[in-house]
Amino acid sequence: MMQKGNIGITTENIFPVIKKFLYSDHEIFLREIVSNAVDATQKLKTLSMKGDFKGELGNLAVRVSIDPEAKTLTISDRGIGMTAEEIDKYINQIAFSGANDFLEKYKDDASAIIGHFGLGFYSSFMVADRVDIVTRSYREDAQPVKWTCDGSPAFEIDVCEKEDRGTDIVLHISDDCKEFLEKNKIKELLDKYCRFLPVEIVFGKKTKWADGKEQETDEDNVVNDTIPLWTKTPSTLKDEDYKNFYRQLYPMSDEPLFWIHLNVDYPFNLTGVLYFPRIKNNIEIHRNKIQLYCNQVFVTDQVENIVPDFLTLLHGVIDSPDIPLNVSRSYLQSDANVKKISSYITKKVSDRLQSIFKNDRQDFEAKWDDLKLFIHYGMLSEQDFYDKAKAYALFKDIEGKCFTYDEYRELIKDAQTDKDGNLIFLYATDKDEQYTYIQAARDKGYSVLLFDGQLDTPLVGLLEQKFEKARFSRVDGDVIDRLIRKEDEKQAELSAEDSRSLSGVFTARMPKMDKTEFHVETAAMGENAAPVIITQSEYMRRMKDMSRYQQGMGFYGEMPDMYNLVLNADHRLVKEVLADMQTALGEKLQPIENELKGLQARKAAVEESQKDKKYDELTEDDKAQLRQVEDDIEAQEKARRDVWAGYGEQNPVVPQLIDLALLQNGLLRGEALSRFIARSVDLIK
Repeated sequence: MMQKGNIGITTENIFPVIKKFLYSDHEIFLREIVSNAVDATQKLKTLSMKGDFKGELGNLAVRVSIDPEAKTLTISDRGIGMTAEEIDKYINQIAFSGANDFLEKYKDDASAIIGHFGLGFYSSFMVADRVDIVTRSYREDAQPVKWTCDGSPAFEIDVCEKEDRGTDIVLHISDDCKEFLEKNKIKELLDKYCRFLPVEIVFGKKTKWADGKEQETDEDNVVNDTIPLWTKTPSTLKDEDYKNFYRQLYPMSDEPLFWIHLNVDYPFNLTGVLYFPRIKNNIEIHRNKIQLYCNQVFVTDQVENIVPDFLTLLHGVIDSPDIPLNVSRSYLQSDANVKKISSYITKKVSDRLQSIFKNDRQDFEAKWDDLKLFIHYGMLSEQDFYDKAKAYALFKDIEGKCFTYDEYRELIKDAQTDKDGNLIFLYATDKDEQYTYIQAARDKGYSVLLFDGQLDTPLVGLLEQKFEKARFSRVDGDVIDRLIRKEDEKQAELSAEDSRSLSGVFTARMPKMDKTEFHVETAAMGENAAPVIITQSEYMRRMKDMSRYQQGMGFYGEMPDMYNLVLNADHRLVKEVLADMQTALGEKLQPIENELKGLQARKAAVEESQKDKKYDELTEDDKAQLRQVEDDIEAQEKARRDVWAGYGEQNPVVPQLIDLALLQNGLLRGEALSRFIARSVDLIK
């Protein structure tokens, strides 16, 4: 009964569309064809269970085989098979789907039907020049038939020889897709897409080493686990079962912290296991480790925008028949069931964290360093998650003690509330590098938090928005008394002229560093405080840190690092430098200072005489007069800077104090460090 005809499609160009646009990856064809074979097998099981098929089921494994010489890849099943009429309906008419009709008839028993046999089948033409279907229906006295199509709308159906029920899909692989005739390639794809299908998938024979080489055995090589862990009842599983499954999914990973077994059937169907991995830094490495399945058929591991962004840091498996086997990510993003599933998982994750915190806080605190990046990411990206997580998110101080947000506020409110009623949270990012600043804070009775995580900088900004009358300050952001102002700032007992001279001498000796600027100032910090410290603006440091994470802020990253070098006017060494400088430079600086005072007065008089005139109303003589006095002032200021620089070169204490401050902040390197060591030796002699 030879039959010829054209496939019922709405356009002659369906095959180019399939080849180029239907799926993002050509390799997906194997998932579709194998899934169809599993679907046909599951249908037969359902018919047998209902009593509509009374024959022996026998071995129901789906077999995948390659023939490099014939250039064919064959997928065979012993499932329900098809008649010529069913081929005409379900294959030749692309708009129909055999699974839809079957599901309607057996909707109460066919939960494992995974395919939409029809359009998925045509993915085979992405890699094949010709596809044959050799099939025989399970029905008694069914006649085996062969369907052939060469990638055009034309097809042929004819009777053929086939003793057993089921279907063989024979793909005649195109010359430009020869990699799909390689054993390792097919093994890779089966492992990726079919490793948890509910029917055994056989690919070749198992091998063993004998006589110094690998040899085939007679045992079928089953490539999948038909009953993966997430399909089992949680009460039947032990911790080691979950850990073993994690090792199976991620062989080279550290042991997970803990996990969540998902199992819900209303208002949507969802099973799966999600693991909390150990994440200390580098978010990108840990992304996209969740595998999305539909009835044990792999869909994707690119789950961003399918689940909230922070959940992409979790590892494991999500399986739901309510997530369609559809290759369009935009479809998944807009699907209502996917959105419900996403919200459900977020809630389950938060509930699990809350439960661990309440029931075993000690264990929760022990794992905090591995958990905090995930929790901080969620708090930063999802308002709903922040509202839940703020109850169990922790602060950790430099001594390793953990506190909830409310506990810590209560701890520091008496000591660290400034004169304006703001609660100041002090933090360090490196206990060793910022040791001196931490110690200065502790000497005042203050507590210091340790913020050494990848997302701690943006978290600080969020918490300042959420906490009422609170500010976060890094301990090296300023002198400790100015970080938490208890009273109006104590003024250094220096005249403006002495303060300017001290700053000028030290400024002249500051090193030149690429993309780094220093500002020198004086402050009264107490006799026991360091003679000189370096601080960095909290605002600029945060902006530069944020530029690494946030688009549109790159210009902050290009700005120079801004540091303040603060001279302690109360310290003995600084006082000695000032006294020696006054003695050494008094006669040199006095005439310059007098001249500057006269020039400043003259400039003020010129500006006063010109204040009622607009710039374009000034005569050339007016402009020249102002330029001249400004040039004279600049000349005198340069002369003063030269005097300061000359003194700084003669007094070894000045560069020594500067280098000590640079060394403390990791800014003294190379030749400058060698000079510092040599100078230190000379000063000790």
